[in-house]
Amino acid sequence: MDNQFLNIWLEQKSIAVCDSLPDKLHFMKPALQHQVEVYEKSRNHDLILDLAPTGTGKTKAGFTVLLHNPNQTAIYIAPTNALVTQQAEAAEAFVRDAKLTHVVKAASAKEIQGWSDDRVGKRSGEKLYNLLQNPATIFPEVGANRPLFLVTNPDIFYYATFWAYNSLDKSNIASEFYSRFSTIIFDEFHLYSAKQLVSLLFFIAYSKVLGYFQHDRKIVILTATPEKACDEAFNTLERAGIRIARIDGESNHSNQVPSQTKVALEIRPKIERDEYLLQIADEVKEKYLANPNGNGAVILDSKDHINRLADLLTERGLKEGYGRIHGSTHQKDRLLAVQKPIILATSTVDVGFNFEKNPVPTRQTLDWLIFSAKDRHSFWQRLGRVGRVLGRKITDIPSEAIAYIDPKAWEERILELDRSGGRESLRKMLESLSCLDRPFLSIYWRSEASLEIARPLSELEDLLTDLPQISVIEELYQTMRCILGGTKDWSYYRSRMRVFTGAEKIKDISIKKLKSDWKFTKGGQALIKTFFKCYYPEYLKEIEADQNKIKHYEDMFKKYPENFESLKGFARMWYATYQPIFQFRDSLFDNIKVVDRFNLLLDESEETIIDPIHLLRYYDFATDGEKIELKRRVDKPYELKFILYNQDLLEKFKQNKLNRLMAFEDCNLERWLRGAKIPTPSLQELRQQFVSGVIVSTQENQGTIIQLRKQGLTIFPMYVHFAEQPRPKEFTFFPSLSGMLAIASSGRRLKLPDGEDFYIA
Repeated sequence: MDNQFLNIWLEQKSIAVCDSLPDKLHFMKPALQHQVEVYEKSRNHDLILDLAPTGTGKTKAGFTVLLHNPNQTAIYIAPTNALVTQQAEAAEAFVRDAKLTHVVKAASAKEIQGWSDDRVGKRSGEKLYNLLQNPATIFPEVGANRPLFLVTNPDIFYYATFWAYNSLDKSNIASEFYSRFSTIIFDEFHLYSAKQLVSLLFFIAYSKVLGYFQHDRKIVILTATPEKACDEAFNTLERAGIRIARIDGESNHSNQVPSQTKVALEIRPKIERDEYLLQIADEVKEKYLANPNGNGAVILDSKDHINRLADLLTERGLKEGYGRIHGSTHQKDRLLAVQKPIILATSTVDVGFNFEKNPVPTRQTLDWLIFSAKDRHSFWQRLGRVGRVLGRKITDIPSEAIAYIDPKAWEERILELDRSGGRESLRKMLESLSCLDRPFLSIYWRSEASLEIARPLSELEDLLTDLPQISVIEELYQTMRCILGGTKDWSYYRSRMRVFTGAEKIKDISIKKLKSDWKFTKGGQALIKTFFKCYYPEYLKEIEADQNKIKHYEDMFKKYPENFESLKGFARMWYATYQPIFQFRDSLFDNIKVVDRFNLLLDESEETIIDPIHLLRYYDFATDGEKIELKRRVDKPYELKFILYNQDLLEKFKQNKLNRLMAFEDCNLERWLRGAKIPTPSLQELRQQFVSGVIVSTQENQGTIIQLRKQGLTIFPMYVHFAEQPRPKEFTFFPSLSGMLAIASSGRRLKLPDGEDFYIA
């Protein structure tokens, strides 16, 4: 295996300093050239892309754009709640130094809930709306008539701009988010998933079509590693008339200062888990003993891998030498962990986390780094963490890095790399490796992304009905269609959105109210038509042939009143099926709180939150109904199986529910180990009524299932019980949106719940 290791020296990186600052930026001296260029280019451009390398002050570059709209409201979207707090502090410092008058407020869900209920009510949406209207409404101490600088996360931005707040607040909040901000800054843009990118691109297109750029709106995007598909999207927007400036941060070769040391990089194929972790543990011990005064980090994609690595380092006598940082680590634990000479971390440190020591060293904070990377974006992002020396006194001590990537890279001839060509040669090689592509981006853009944007478009269309501005809906849809691809027109997605809206309304209506109000419920008639299409196709043909369709529906409900119960159940299923498309993050279950007295997850604290799937796979635990306590980490992860009790006959199930995007009711999760069912404490958090995804035949899709598992996709066995079968039948379940995209990308033909073909442009 060692002869497959690829070694290359990466030359030192530098970045240009600007000595001649514009008058309004004198307070920033010394400033980097890309920071000044962002400020200058934003005078006459609508969209500014700062592509400077990781760790070179892109945040402050984005802040400079506020100076062009010094008295207007602004928003900064940071990718995590930890960064919301950190960047709010940075924004306050910038506002103070620039002598701006903005009120800076951090707004995560937790912080909004903590705002006083005494002034505008308890609803989070109501509080947020009033803050945008006038910060003094919520915080009278800040004084009246001051512009707001809101620092929030992508989740809140998405739910606001896609009308996903509750019915009382969604229109108010959407209106504020679309119209209020003169400066919008998106940080760590490259970390957005395929569907998360859609919301950002829609907001940009909206700003163009509705004329906000003509009123001096500025949008800033900060990213060190832009996605190729996004470059193409920006080219489309540029052709539509948006003035775009791209600032790479490294094109100016004069007056440069070092930003990253020379790096001795070794690239290895990622191997089987136990051997892989043993290899890393030995490397860490060797580096630590060779240079006990040095500092290093290990960044892996799996929380379980980090925790098992911690066990291995403890066995090697390094218990006091490491600290762990992952999604379950509290802020105070992070501050303690970062002071350790060895930091074990997951992707949570990919997003703006600073490995700063106290006291601040005169050299790089990380002398060595070991990391895994699923794609080229995370490769460059993580590599950029080691050897940072911008602003340091000592800049000439080389750093070391070991990268583990997909073994397919060797099949794709990574060993043919020109090792004398340094960073540029490596960049070109990684660009050529298809195994490092980000999965599912194009497949989502070419399929359900157009349904996702149908939600804000439908809401806007309702607001603009009978007004001259109604034409902007078609223009906005066509602009997005050029970006996403596709041949379907707006009426197709409008119709599908009406069905979802009807399901969203009817699922919560009482049967009594449903009987009297169904025909007046928004989207209700569209849902009922789909209901009849699925269950009474022969009657639907008669109804469609007659202009008085409502009377036919009424007659059917009078003849079969039990259909109201069936309709409500159908609405719940349909809503649950499509809900993953209209939520920002792709997860099966909400996180749950656990007690960790044995430090299986944490180094200091005893309580944290964890994904239930991770809990079930990797831990034995106990619960008294109120708290969940971790007991031990299991050596061999449990296999999780979904159990479904189905009322259909086997053949009908295959016909109506296989290879179809659907939500399945009353699924149970069981833990198995070596062919035996393992008793598992009951978790209330897992008792949700529907689980969305795609069930496929295991036998017919063996190759696809193996391949997607190798890519790290979470796939579950699904055991379905049938009344006429003595034993359950095994299928394979691809859960949630990622599962749908995975099986669609494999070439498997999918259908929608009503039997229509799943559409891929």
